[in-house]
Amino acid sequence: MEVIPMRKALYLIFAVIALCVASCSGSASRYNKELCDAERLIQTNTDSALLVLEAIDPSDLKIDSLKAKYHFLKAYGHMKQNRSMIGDSLIGFAHNYYRNIDKVRGVRSGIAFAWYKFWVGDTPGAISMLDSLAGLPDVPDSIMMQTLRIRVLLGASEYQGYPLIPYAKRLMALETDSLRKIEAKYMLLTGYEYAGEMDSALHLVDELVDYARTHNMGDKQFMFELERAQLLTEAGRNQESNHTVTEIFRKAGPDNGAADYLQFQYAINALNTGDIRAASHHLALADSIASSLRRDDDAYFRSYSNLLHAMIVFKQTGRIKLIYINGLNNRRSERYNRMKASQWESERGALQQQSRALGLKAESEHKTVIILVVSLVALLICGIAAWLIIIRRRREQENEERIEALQKMVDEYKSVPESGKEELKDSSALRVVMLRQLGIIKMVAETPTEQNREMLRKISSIEGETDGELVDWKNVFEMIDNLYSGFYKKLHFKYGDILTPKEEQIIVLMLAGFSTKEISVITGQTTSTIYVRKTSIRKKLGVPEKEDIVEFLRKNIKS
Repeated sequence: MEVIPMRKALYLIFAVIALCVASCSGSASRYNKELCDAERLIQTNTDSALLVLEAIDPSDLKIDSLKAKYHFLKAYGHMKQNRSMIGDSLIGFAHNYYRNIDKVRGVRSGIAFAWYKFWVGDTPGAISMLDSLAGLPDVPDSIMMQTLRIRVLLGASEYQGYPLIPYAKRLMALETDSLRKIEAKYMLLTGYEYAGEMDSALHLVDELVDYARTHNMGDKQFMFELERAQLLTEAGRNQESNHTVTEIFRKAGPDNGAADYLQFQYAINALNTGDIRAASHHLALADSIASSLRRDDDAYFRSYSNLLHAMIVFKQTGRIKLIYINGLNNRRSERYNRMKASQWESERGALQQQSRALGLKAESEHKTVIILVVSLVALLICGIAAWLIIIRRRREQENEERIEALQKMVDEYKSVPESGKEELKDSSALRVVMLRQLGIIKMVAETPTEQNREMLRKISSIEGETDGELVDWKNVFEMIDNLYSGFYKKLHFKYGDILTPKEEQIIVLMLAGFSTKEISVITGQTTSTIYVRKTSIRKKLGVPEKEDIVEFLRKNIKS
């Protein structure tokens, strides 16, 4: 009987473990689904993908595959949106995870890692990583094009010439969109320019001008013609450059958006030909136009203008004017400070966002702890209440079983005619004697129900002295010996040193034909205890499992 609650407890433990495993598995499955949704959206709707990612707390991701996917998608989304990547340092972990197991994610995470390096100021490191990605075999063209676009862009920012040319050519060959192909050709032109290959650069710019003119792309044509004027100057063809600038003014008017740069080009050409007066005149016009056209946003133009001013003054006087050198330095310092301020602002924004996320997480964890404690207290209270109810029900059940057994014994006793009671033999006689000796009042008083009071009325005439026990065991043993050929004496002689008095009582009652419930009533023990003692008796006496204990003893104590 005691095995059942233990078995139930084990089942409960296994159920809780299974529930925890299922919960963890369910959480991992939910996060994986959300990350898959974000990955599906990242190319077409990056904002929505980032919103999905922001709803995930990365500290909850315990599996490396989920952590790698989260940090990869977040950094990749920031790169596509040209947003701050200060907080994306774990893109390196994602790239290391993917590079040997998933080529597509490996290259894309590598691109994001390179962009992160560029963002934090490590442009050479970014270019080196892109070079390694561009050398990988069997990469889909769509992903390789993205790699090459960023590679040539960063190469141009570092004024690369010959190293840039092969990547730009490869990109131009892969591009299928006409506008993208034009951009790739322009980057190739830049590579030729930085490499000093002016003839190749001019050939490409002529192609670009013709394409823009044919396709009515006015803004592009304007930009390419301005580029052509600058390339002619670089090639030492100053008159042709002036002619190109004049044509631009004729087509776009004197007040076009690049008038200051066009006047600046005149000034450079004049300076190259030794016409200092013309150079000074055109530079003054360029400064005036830039001041009114660009107002406070003329730092980029001024960085060139100050240098040209210093050169003109040197040509005129043979002296270097520090005012222009300082101005050039100040403009560059302003640009650097603005860039650093922007970076610091991005870092601060990222830290504030991270701080808010940590605060929300701490608040959520605090609430979770409170809920958990309250739940545990409630569970403990419910458990105690359930345990008390179980104990009470067991006691009630045991009392009912005792009353039922007593009722049966009383009924058997009452059914015997008065004249025949003295002539009862064997177990029936023993039941009568035992019933007379029972301390009924003591037992039933523990549960004073109406049923018990009725029981007391039925057996109120029973008397006997039991010395604190419910029965007088000395008399019981004597009667057992009389009825069953000295069974108790033989039992006690042979096994008295290994059997307890309670076990001997149970054995003689079993011999007399009492049921387990009746034995529990007579001995004042629970039925579960009787079962345990029977098992103990079987082990002590060496009774085979399928053999009856009483039959075994009858065979073994005959002599």
